Amino acid sequence: MSQSGPLVKIRNIHIEGRADEIWLEIVRNVDLDLDRGEVLGLIGESGAGKSTLGLAAMGFARDGCRIASGTVEFDGIDLIAADAVTRRSLLGKRIAYVAQSAAASFNPAHKLINQHTEAPVEHGVMNRTKSQADAIELYRRLRLPNPEEIGFRYPHQVSGGQLQRAMTAMAMSCRPDLIIFDEPTTALDVTTQIEVLAAIRDIVEQFNTAAIYITHDLAVVAQMADRIKVLLRGDQVEESDTRSMLSDPQEDYTKSLWAVRSFRREQKPLASPQDIPVVSVKRVAAAYGETRVLNEVSFDIHVGRTVAVVGESGSGKSTAARCITGLLPPVEGTIEFDGVALPPDYRQRSTEQLRQAQMIYQMADTALNPRKRIGEIIGRPVEFYLGMKGAERKERVEQLLEQIELDPAQFMDRLPSELSGGQKQRIGIARALAAEPKFIICDEVTSALDQLVAEGILQLLANLQDSLDLAYMFITHDLATVKSIADEVVVMKNGEVVETGPKDVMFTPPHHPYTDLLLSSVPEMDPDWLTGLLQRRGVDNIGDAAVDKMESR
Repeated sequence: MSQSGPLVKIRNIHIEGRADEIWLEIVRNVDLDLDRGEVLGLIGESGAGKSTLGLAAMGFARDGCRIASGTVEFDGIDLIAADAVTRRSLLGKRIAYVAQSAAASFNPAHKLINQHTEAPVEHGVMNRTKSQADAIELYRRLRLPNPEEIGFRYPHQVSGGQLQRAMTAMAMSCRPDLIIFDEPTTALDVTTQIEVLAAIRDIVEQFNTAAIYITHDLAVVAQMADRIKVLLRGDQVEESDTRSMLSDPQEDYTKSLWAVRSFRREQKPLASPQDIPVVSVKRVAAAYGETRVLNEVSFDIHVGRTVAVVGESGSGKSTAARCITGLLPPVEGTIEFDGVALPPDYRQRSTEQLRQAQMIYQMADTALNPRKRIGEIIGRPVEFYLGMKGAERKERVEQLLEQIELDPAQFMDRLPSELSGGQKQRIGIARALAAEPKFIICDEVTSALDQLVAEGILQLLANLQDSLDLAYMFITHDLATVKSIADEVVVMKNGEVVETGPKDVMFTPPHHPYTDLLLSSVPEMDPDWLTGLLQRRGVDNIGDAAVDKMESR
């Protein structure tokens, strides 16, 4: 029986985490109320306690944490005191969770639709046939390609953005009363993000669902939340309705969040036509099986410069990177390094050729071996590429940790699970630097980080580029990042380069229509921005008719 009052009521919650056999407070004395149909935004930098508090709203504490005191009530049920059977009857059915890292959350051995139908079938919400039909409808609402077919793929057979949308659909499968969205659009390009945000908002309103929306993107939370709660190192800083919070934040910390992304790197002069590029992609075409995914792709990357490659999910950004690294041999065209054509397959390349091109991955959580300590993770490429062993290797690892501004004495013997998201990404940078390359591919390296930490990573990459004369290929869907760090921009769509040029030219009208679409899809710190954008594009909601309109534009 539903109770009157807030759907979720948290009082005086204290959550602790274990460190070296000592329990330390990570969330202190936080209260939270959430009504049916209301969206609460939780914001704050990495380590603020956002995800920990979001999980506590489900009566859950992750491994190594515990709810030390306080109460968590869901529809009048005390989730902390409830037995395991009661909690299991709620989780997945009336309470759902959308994780940040879909790649780490799906079971790789099962097709998407089988994982989608598990909760509604197990909870008796609907049978498998109806659940499959409903999954296809939700895939369509969330604008997944080929909604009738995509669910029958395995997780590794879809892009990161598609996988994140499939997880959102799965959370909605039982039409829960409460959904915890933990950075649900982190992996999405700006145009897809708009449609997914609109879909989430539409379904939340349609089913009167309560939601906690955890994010580091202030412009996104402005579109989604009715109220915003700001956290800092486990403490509540302030809370108010969204419009008041955006227009008149009261606390200095909140004002500092509003002021991030001030970093702007000075654009370097254009390279001379006589300069030989570090990397030259020449008329490259690539395919997965019989499906052509790249066509006539060409661009150059010069020493000490950053080329940002932008475009929607599936545009070919990461595929171009796979061709450069030799993981996907091109079917046409060539990749040159310092003017010399590289063998198309990495297995045919020399150790020296492999050493010169390294990669920093988007999801540090899945890119670092959880069983290896930081010294081993960084030390492996030091030994493999440079032949250093013993004390020499240890000294080099310490130097690399200092380069990425982490104390070797504190971090050498830690496991990845003992690091924050920003620290993990710094380890990914150090691992790439360990080979002493001339060229690094940065694949969405700041998309999973809060804005304060992301700014620090961008500054670090810029400093390393200046000191080591590195060339970067920066794959990103975040145009604010492009403005911060790029010298040149390559815009891709459907496997082709549609526009390229210096950053200042690319951000000055007139634009190619597709570039204009990308630029117009960057959220603004205005609660009415998303509604206005959808109206300008002729979209009233994100149902079937809306999808048809958006796909025909």
